[in-house]
Amino acid sequence: MELRDFGRLGQISALTLGGGGIAGVWGGTDRGEAVATIHAALDAGITMLDLAPSYGADHESERAVAEALRLRPAPDVMITSKVQLPDGASAARIRGSLQASLTRLNRDHLDVLLLHTQFRRTGTTLHETVSPEEYHDEIVPTFEALRDEGLIRGWGITAVGDPAPIIEAFRHDPRPDAAQIVVNPLNQNGDLWIHGDTVRPDNAALISAATAAGVAVTAIRVVAAGSLTSSLDRDVPPTHPAAVDFTRAEPYRKLAAELGETPAALAHRYALSIPGVSTVILGVKNRTELTECLAAAARGPLSPETLTALTTLTPTS
Repeated sequence: MELRDFGRLGQISALTLGGGGIAGVWGGTDRGEAVATIHAALDAGITMLDLAPSYGADHESERAVAEALRLRPAPDVMITSKVQLPDGASAARIRGSLQASLTRLNRDHLDVLLLHTQFRRTGTTLHETVSPEEYHDEIVPTFEALRDEGLIRGWGITAVGDPAPIIEAFRHDPRPDAAQIVVNPLNQNGDLWIHGDTVRPDNAALISAATAAGVAVTAIRVVAAGSLTSSLDRDVPPTHPAAVDFTRAEPYRKLAAELGETPAALAHRYALSIPGVSTVILGVKNRTELTECLAAAARGPLSPETLTALTTLTPTS
């Protein structure tokens, strides 16, 4: 497994096992298969597990990892989890969420704690977001205090949504250690986009700004919530963003076939080829999907010609 720079936290495997898939967010699985997938990921050289309390019923991603590591301890594996602040920033909420995650994981610290709530611009109103003022005045000082106390080694943000306040967060100290940014060939944000037509996504600008600021980029939504795969593996209505994006991605699947790649494998190779990406977070739910991703990574980066073909694709309207 290739190792890449992860900023102040050292090095990280080019692939990270995400918690959504093993918790059943992206199609059905069960605890036994989740545990087996975690073990297989560690055996393959994956060095980080990316979790969240909201992944799965009853915090399933954290509980599955706790069981997997109880059965086969892996003291050197890095673990991230997240905190959601839908009702506004609060040091007590951040600390309470972290402590609950540590209890479920049976750990005394996290390697990275990520803000799992999007930003809104100063002076605007948007449900379940935080303002730049809340971020700078409450969230950052709390994260820094938790790091000083040894409860986390680093912290980061889910850098999804309106680019302006995110880029400002990258430019001002203290900077996050890591940022989760959407990276996929069609730049599809799907149901993560909550800003309507007031602003437009710009994931390339976010990657550039993070890299310039020394913030490690972890790539998320690599297969666009399943839209860049051969078929959606869960039932969603035709109007759901994933279903809409799946239909629009037909030219992408055609190109993947011409290149001799599965759509999912091509998407992962694409994300691994983007400069500035430290690690690609996998949304796999079983060992079969994990094996496909490992094989894709082993084939190495895409050629410049293939990258150009992907970035100039015109999705179906």
